[in-house]
Amino acid sequence: MKTMPSRAYDVVILGAGAAGMMCAIEAGKRGRSVLVVDHAKAPGEKIRISGGGRCNFTNLGTTPANFISNNPRFAISALSRYGQKNFITLVERHGIAYHEKTLGQLFCDGSARQIIDMLVAEMHAGGVELTLETQVQSVARSGDGFAVQLSTAAVSCHSLVVATGGKSIPKMGATGLGYEIAGQFGLSVVETRPALVPLTFDPAALQRIEPLAGVAVDAVVQCGKVRFAESMLFTHRGLSGPAILQISSYWREGREIVISMLPGIDLFEILRSARTERGKQQVGTILSGLLPKRVVHLVVDEATAAKRIADLPDRQLRALSDAVNHWSIKPVGSEGYRTAEVTLGGVDTDALDSRTMQAKAVPGLYFIGEVVDVTGWLGGYNFQWAWSSGWAAGQAA
Repeated sequence: MKTMPSRAYDVVILGAGAAGMMCAIEAGKRGRSVLVVDHAKAPGEKIRISGGGRCNFTNLGTTPANFISNNPRFAISALSRYGQKNFITLVERHGIAYHEKTLGQLFCDGSARQIIDMLVAEMHAGGVELTLETQVQSVARSGDGFAVQLSTAAVSCHSLVVATGGKSIPKMGATGLGYEIAGQFGLSVVETRPALVPLTFDPAALQRIEPLAGVAVDAVVQCGKVRFAESMLFTHRGLSGPAILQISSYWREGREIVISMLPGIDLFEILRSARTERGKQQVGTILSGLLPKRVVHLVVDEATAAKRIADLPDRQLRALSDAVNHWSIKPVGSEGYRTAEVTLGGVDTDALDSRTMQAKAVPGLYFIGEVVDVTGWLGGYNFQWAWSSGWAAGQAA
């Protein structure tokens, strides 16, 4: 790539993802000279692969309650000033067709590239410069601004916006650069960990789970007081699917999760009725009418499955009910950043102004998007945080 000449900008944004591009659009609208820098060959790579290539770009039900942070109130300002309706208006203005899938999740009818093209067009309209395949080598304070050494040039700026994302999906180039910059300027970082990620189990548990790989059930998965009712998927490595990804953000090592595979159904009473009305039927046959056959093999051994339901006392019926609707299992870990959709933790919100995303102790330095200690649930919430936090910083940077 041709080397850029040295130049001073009003705003330099590190990262051409959802938050970075949104910030650039807003700063550009204010007449600021803006440079967006990214190491990738194309902008918005995580947008491109999201939602199965259709981009779950927001959620109709977005509220601050859908986010995890050491300071749950931090996200209120940005979300209230630029919410899901604002972004939907932008999408509609660009003629992008979309649909609601489930639980308020909005997806493009076509390709996720439509969202990227929209953001790039908006940046172009605001005179934003975009340079790709460019590494950030160093960042330093310079007078009342910043000096940024790139692999292509040395640039300076009055406002520096860190929109580098988290550590999730390292194969796409994710790094801890944003956290390093925060540390360099004295900002604390809340411990990071993979979130929205499949959970893994010890060999004994996996031996029971693995034969069910590919089977999905609607489930309620609970950890402590937090619970999610969505689909759960058995895999060769453990458990996945939306319900598991959601609970992974709250689970910690050493804790159990409790799973109900027939939520809302009193299985004990169903079995008792079957014992009276269909006493000659085998236990396995009755359960197979309610659950996938391979799941039945998980919760009941062959000897019990072959018994007549009439031969089982209440105690055993209760045990069967608990095995289905109160299955307690202890994960040993997760699949890690390799498959995690987002990073939990990040730049401590105590160090940031919630209205502008600016570092309180470092005027001109901003942190937005996933790099901040604000993590959304599965279902378009993390994109909405990117749009909202990027918009907020774009009004001030």
